[in-house]
Amino acid sequence: MHAQEYIDLVKSTLDALDPKSLDQLVDAFHTTYSKGGNIYTMGNGGSGASASHAAGDFLKGASYGLDKRFKMICLNDNLPSMMAIANDIGWESIFIEPLKNFLQPQDLVIGISGSGNSKNVVAALEYANEKGATTVALSGFKGGKIAQIATINVHAPVMDMEVTEDVHMVIFNIVKKQMMARLMGENPSMGSTYDQRIG
Repeated sequence: MHAQEYIDLVKSTLDALDPKSLDQLVDAFHTTYSKGGNIYTMGNGGSGASASHAAGDFLKGASYGLDKRFKMICLNDNLPSMMAIANDIGWESIFIEPLKNFLQPQDLVIGISGSGNSKNVVAALEYANEKGATTVALSGFKGGKIAQIATINVHAPVMDMEVTEDVHMVIFNIVKKQMMARLMGENPSMGSTYDQRIG
């Protein structure tokens, strides 16, 4: 695939995103934040990197300067516990087990899977549904199982893993910008306000 073909595929996938699902995701972040709930992200491989990146963005970027901060935890960031669970219980349990320690009904649980069929993500979302938490599926390809079971489904409709990962990070950045605008009254990553926040 040539560079321009890849760029065009990213553009067409972004154009095909469902704006209503994006609005639902932004509202879910705001509701969870307002209730003081935790936001959990998880994924495998590149999706795990996106989950970690997003959590870092909200722990610092979207929270800096606020008295009330976002409580966002990436479930694939604790390698020792994840490896212990995988070794002693099974890979399919690496996300559901830590959720059993922390999950509350006011929380938001975001599962990221390109195929939408990662068994450990599916198991965690099913558990979160059972406990009354709000669940989110971020998928690509045909959406997979998580698209069917999540409260909110944000689907990147493309049969390409790399483009799926690109679009998922765009989605998180959209949510981050919207949350910062809602809580700070302007676009705080542009201009003098952002300069003041980061020194």
